[in-house]
Amino acid sequence: MAKALIQAPFGPIAVDWRGGALAGVDLVPQGERDGAVLPDWVRAEFVAYLKDPGHRIDLPLQPAGTAFQQRVWSALRAIPPGRPCTYGELAARLGSAARAIGQACRANPCPLVVPCHRVVGRRGAGGFGGARAGAPLAVKRWLLRHEGWEED
Repeated sequence: MAKALIQAPFGPIAVDWRGGALAGVDLVPQGERDGAVLPDWVRAEFVAYLKDPGHRIDLPLQPAGTAFQQRVWSALRAIPPGRPCTYGELAARLGSAARAIGQACRANPCPLVVPCHRVVGRRGAGGFGGARAGAPLAVKRWLLRHEGWEED
């Protein structure tokens, strides 16, 4: 697996890929990366999204997860930019519970590509990556504002 960084307005994004598929994205990376050069086909998709929030990052993925997580991640990819839904709304659509949706979002190995940031709480942004404050939530809020969502 190769790992590299892309600079974004909110800080670095760590991208891991294996062969011809994306294996992971970390929006709040800690520690060193192996210094690999990010392939142009990966960089172009992230740069396009950072310039145009309507751009859907279209990369082959290798996300490992349960059948339920895969179902949630598929539903996340259908949420349009700038039109987030709540954990409860997504849970109702999938016949699940809001907490289970949150856990599947937290387990998402490729945030941004599988846009879990587009799932929000009833009263505001909610959490992100298991955090209710700090850098992860600041990134979520940046992404939502970038896509045109105004937090109440």
